[in-house]
Order: sequence, then structure tokens, then C-alpha cells
Amino acid sequence: MSTKIHRGSGNVFADIGVAHPERVLARSQIMSRITAIIRDKDLTQKQAAELLGIPQSKVSCLMNGKLSMFSLDHLFELLNALDRDVEIIVKPKTKEEKIASTHVLLATSI
Repeated sequence: MSTKIHRGSGNVFADIGVAHPERVLARSQIMSRITAIIRDKDLTQKQAAELLGIPQSKVSCLMNGKLSMFSLDHLFELLNALDRDVEIIVKPKTKEEKIASTHVLLATSI
């Protein structure tokens, strides 16, 4: 019995056939950063909820990676509530790219 190994694309959501995988990956990366900031600040879910202006149950969804609960706009608002700037850069695609794409670049510090 042999196992066939396939190299991933670098986006698990694309690899499993999720619609709009780049957008889903972007939300996932941003949610992960928000979660890291909350943990870095040693906030309880209740404290995070008060700071973010959302119910504690929604913080639980955030911490558990429930992507469908949060739009990019909402995640940007949460980052701002955590004293993080959000910059969006729109640029022409490179000649090497077949289609335009979406990427999230996160600053190295939390």
C-alpha cells in the first residue's frame, strides 16, 4: 500500500475547494492575529468583549476560529479597537500572475 502525497498550494482553503479561498484565508489570518493580541494582553473573554464592544459569546466564536461569524470589515473594526492600524494597498497585479489576488501582510510585532 502506497500513499500519494500532494504538495499544497499554501492555502488550505484552496486545497479543499472552499469558495473564495483567498478571502477566507485573509479572514483566518486576521482572526488569528486578533486572538494573539487578546492573549498577549492577558485579557479574559469578558474583558476582551468589553474592549471590543461585542458580546462575550462573540469573543468565544472569535477565539475558536468561527470564520463565518465575522466579515473583513468587522475584523478591521476589532483590530482598531485593539489599537491596531489597518492599511489596505491596492496595486496592479504583476505580469507573472495570471489573475489578481488578495494577500494579508501582518506586521511582525503583535
